[in-house]
Amino acid sequence: TEDYKSAANAFKRIADVETSEWLPLYYHGFSYILLSFLETENPELKDTYLDVAQESIDRMNALNPGDSEILTLQAFLYTARLVVDPQNRGREYSIKSHEMLEKALAVNPGNPRALYLQLSNELGAAEFFGKDTSVYCERILELLSQWDELNKTGKFYPRWGKAQVEKMAANCR
Repeated sequence: TEDYKSAANAFKRIADVETSEWLPLYYHGFSYILLSFLETENPELKDTYLDVAQESIDRMNALNPGDSEILTLQAFLYTARLVVDPQNRGREYSIKSHEMLEKALAVNPGNPRALYLQLSNELGAAEFFGKDTSVYCERILELLSQWDELNKTGKFYPRWGKAQVEKMAANCR
């Protein structure tokens, strides 16, 4: 967690200097979302991390409204909020995440992170409700086979997600 905090703080310092750039804010928010998943003891601390991430997402939205990557990060944050307390937050945050991913995919239908999160959320819901998850394998394997082609973006743009799709695909084989 200290490495993520250190990285997040570095991105925050960059964002405070480069006030017209949204990518430092992206990585700051992304780091705090990941911190929420790493926290295993304290649900309140998870929410605190997510509050910090939300501040970065709000600033990004002001700089670059409607960007597919920002919308996808917002969906990821909603999923993280759900994970804090699935019993009480499942309905609200699964709907919010779904809506945000729909917006992200409307802007960029080939955003691999949005496609990954959409599959991950659908798979998680199926597992939660005891449904057959093998029906997602074709889409997972297709996404994995197309990942590198879909992920051709700018040098500093987000690239995360392929390792997670590979883990999902391993469960299909």
